[in-house]
Amino acid sequence: MSKIVVVDDSYAELQLIEGCLKGANHTVVSFPSSDKLEDKVAIEKPDLIVLDVVMPGRNGFQACRDLKNDDRCKNIPIILCTSKGNESDKFWGQQQGANGYIVKPFKAEDLLTAVKKVMG
Repeated sequence: MSKIVVVDDSYAELQLIEGCLKGANHTVVSFPSSDKLEDKVAIEKPDLIVLDVVMPGRNGFQACRDLKNDDRCKNIPIILCTSKGNESDKFWGQQQGANGYIVKPFKAEDLLTAVKKVMG
């Protein structure tokens, strides 16, 4: 069982992702924004982060880059989960350090497959 941090500004999306992950026996900690995310992640010490891209304030691409540049968080895999489905978005996500990329709307099995793939 893994501990997964989920970050999404949409309450409905948080509930959906949480439900998928908890259904697969993962422990989930959710945050509605990327504010102070590095500090929160350093405290929670998750095995994985699922991060929305389109959020007010600091977007998921920026948050991903900042997490990967923080010594406390840099080794934690990140899956970007977003409505931005262009190849250029996926490429940009990889450039920021993302380990996986899922496009919304997604099926529960797509999320769980990505989690397994990233976590090994």
